[in-house]
Amino acid sequence: MHIPFWLTTALLFPVLLYQGKRARKNTPRLPEAQGVPSGQYGEGLPDLRLLVIGESTAAGVGVSSHEQGLASQLALQLQERTGQTVSWYTFGVNGIRMDQLNRKLASMELPQADVVLLSMGVNDTTGFTPRYRFRRQLLALRDMLAPRYPGPVYLLSVPPMHLFTALPSPLRHIIGWRARQLNRVYEQLARQAPGDFQYRGYPAITDASLLASDGYHPSDRGYRAIAEVLAGDNWLPDQPRP
Repeated sequence: MHIPFWLTTALLFPVLLYQGKRARKNTPRLPEAQGVPSGQYGEGLPDLRLLVIGESTAAGVGVSSHEQGLASQLALQLQERTGQTVSWYTFGVNGIRMDQLNRKLASMELPQADVVLLSMGVNDTTGFTPRYRFRRQLLALRDMLAPRYPGPVYLLSVPPMHLFTALPSPLRHIIGWRARQLNRVYEQLARQAPGDFQYRGYPAITDASLLASDGYHPSDRGYRAIAEVLAGDNWLPDQPRP
């Protein structure tokens, strides 16, 4: 148990509860992206198949079409940099937590993929999911995906929520503190089991022009900026798995 965090949260609870209710009331709730959640850049059979799963960023909240979202923009960047044909598919649910995502994926027929990128953590942060439970749910996800996706699951860093100007202080700082705790779970898993998990971070989005109208989610330029950073990393396999 992280005693300083929970003690601070308990002492500030009345303020945090009030600010949380106000933030939910005043922050616009943007819809998920529309359109077909899959596509391809390049001709012929794909050399690389990308699957993105998770919460609002995987669902494309902040843009109108999935083609503007993270999976599509990352596939485009990879295709432009490598010249390979890259296909993409994204599945996300706005507001979902890790345990809920696991239950949904267990009943789904996901497409074949060579790379699986997980974008989660914000809702488990705001929902104060215990770290031990978050870790256990990540391991359960890995076990569930292993038969079809034997390579590592790539963990996209939890956003630095202490920089979310749509949230007031001290709520923003408490939530940011919690986000860093869950992000460390990602980093620890990647260090301890690199064959099962790989961690991938990106710089905080502080430029307002990269944010959607809610000041919370990336805009189309924001998703493109994240994709550019991720595509620059040498974290994709040289050859697709059979």
